[in-house]
Amino acid sequence: MARPTITLKLATSLDGKIALKNGTSEWITCEASRHAGRLLRAGHEAICVGANTAHIDNPQLTTRIAGLSDPVRVIFDSKAALSPSSNLAQTAMDVPVLLFCAQEADIERRELLSAMGVQLLPIEHNEAGLDIAQAMTVLKRAQGIESLLLEGGGKLAASFVRAGMVDRIEWFRAPIIIGADGRDCIGALNLSLMDEAYGFRRISVQELDVDLRETYERGML
Repeated sequence: MARPTITLKLATSLDGKIALKNGTSEWITCEASRHAGRLLRAGHEAICVGANTAHIDNPQLTTRIAGLSDPVRVIFDSKAALSPSSNLAQTAMDVPVLLFCAQEADIERRELLSAMGVQLLPIEHNEAGLDIAQAMTVLKRAQGIESLLLEGGGKLAASFVRAGMVDRIEWFRAPIIIGADGRDCIGALNLSLMDEAYGFRRISVQELDVDLRETYERGML
């Protein structure tokens, strides 16, 4: 395979929301789910989020568990808009940060982030966004990354689903309902027929305190 194995991790309400309308997301799932999520990070060579998640959540994307290695942090950020004061930029010298951006992204921003230790990786970009297939080839062939954990947000997750690049889903589901004004875990897929829906096969269900952890693999329904 010319790309890493990709796992999509979702932490949502019962109705598939990852945050309130105002962006508040702490905490949808319980501590047991969050701990299992951190273990998932340690089990993958790289972890990936989009520009909006990096901006809104200002995550560290580390395991925060003593004795476990942190994954390489990967950001899809076409404009190279990652803030120099963000947790990711501030820790790039300690835990690697790879940032995929458009080839026409602002040179000064790219140079500033590069000076902080962020590795900039310009790739093809069009109206649909950054070229995910090209990015995954770079991760596998140039960076040697075999496994990638995709953590969000919804727009980036939809891009990977549309590209047929989600091999596994780890879904942590909390027993709460947020409603239609909440933020979706998967963005628009623009399907017109039910036969076009993307199929996954559930292989396990586990109770984590009040939450459920469901594991799915790509395949026929």
